[in-house]
Amino acid sequence: MTEPPAPRPPSRRRLWLGSLAALVVVLALGGGAWYLIKRTNEPAAGPGRFGGPAGSTVGHAVAKREQLPVTIDALGTVTPLATITLKPQVGGVLTEVLFTEGQTVTKGQLLARIDPRPYEQALAQAQGTRVRDEAQLEAARVTLARYRTLLGQDSIARQDVDTQAALVKQLEGTVITDRAAEGAAKLNVEYTRITAPVAGRIGLRTVDPGNTVTANAATGIAVITQMNPIDVQFSVPQDRLPDIQAQLAKGQPLVVKAMDRTRTTALDTGTFSTLDNVVDTSTGTVKGKARFGNAQTTLFPSQFVNVQMTLRTIDAIVVPVTAVRTGPEGTFVYVINEDRKVSMRTVKRGETTVELVAITDGLQPGELVVTEGGDRLKDGAPVVLQGEKPVTGPRPGASGPRGQGQGERRRKAPPQ
Repeated sequence: MTEPPAPRPPSRRRLWLGSLAALVVVLALGGGAWYLIKRTNEPAAGPGRFGGPAGSTVGHAVAKREQLPVTIDALGTVTPLATITLKPQVGGVLTEVLFTEGQTVTKGQLLARIDPRPYEQALAQAQGTRVRDEAQLEAARVTLARYRTLLGQDSIARQDVDTQAALVKQLEGTVITDRAAEGAAKLNVEYTRITAPVAGRIGLRTVDPGNTVTANAATGIAVITQMNPIDVQFSVPQDRLPDIQAQLAKGQPLVVKAMDRTRTTALDTGTFSTLDNVVDTSTGTVKGKARFGNAQTTLFPSQFVNVQMTLRTIDAIVVPVTAVRTGPEGTFVYVINEDRKVSMRTVKRGETTVELVAITDGLQPGELVVTEGGDRLKDGAPVVLQGEKPVTGPRPGASGPRGQGQGERRRKAPPQ
């Protein structure tokens, strides 16, 4: 049996062609990757003002000179001036409840009544005791006057006169005690009528009529919260204390606004009241209070509100807060030039509000600054303003509907 022939080794020509093909494939892959990376780094917008590539679309604003309020923004808690729990001062059966839950009550208004009959009987007994002792005192005084007359006639011993005088003193003390007991009985009768000590809003009832209540019960009958006026407590940074004290020394009221959670609606406007007498070392703040009329009852006890207190107003060049950025060289803004290219300009910032910031140096009124999209910009980059369509006309020197040159039109012109 014959053996199969051995395979022939590849020739040099075939090896050289295979290496060349592999090199071409590697070069093609590298060139494709370079092209894709370059396209990714180029702006994706359409043609620019002069037919070249346009920059990123950015938001912009105009630097303006206006009166900027210097404010303090903080989170505050609505605190009522008075919160009173209606606790019975005497025990007994609760016969009537004369208020509706959530009702606005006035000072002195009758709210509930406890059965007064046991206390009226105690008052009558105290009055009877007082009358009896007053009669005994009157008789003792008459006897003492008679004894003193007889003593002047030397018809009675001085010891009897002194004894009678001491009895008068004793009965006078007894009458004073009786009058105090009568007053306490009258007070207990008055305590059976539970009235509102202040004007405010009454809460939910905790006891129903017919139940027996005890004096100074922990829960009470209901809670009254004073709503008009009402305070808001908030914290002030300790660095702002000199400004606040300077304004208070001038006698100028500091306007305070209570804003809702989104800071879009002012719930009420009031004035700054006072500061606490100590700085909280853990937070570096001082507690302050502002008073609000709360005529529309828009502020509710224990409600969280955003507080905005205006210290003063300054004349300054202002831009939106989003226009100011911070880099290695400090604070800067992107200024939009007339050719729609941006310039990085270093500025100095001043007072700041929630929306605006004052620029003390580096910017002039009327200049355009970038407010949105500045993260992908660099100095000299072209931009397109929001709402502005890029110009897609021919390059300078080109003409014709598709940018044909004069030489091309001469070649296509018919012969003379």
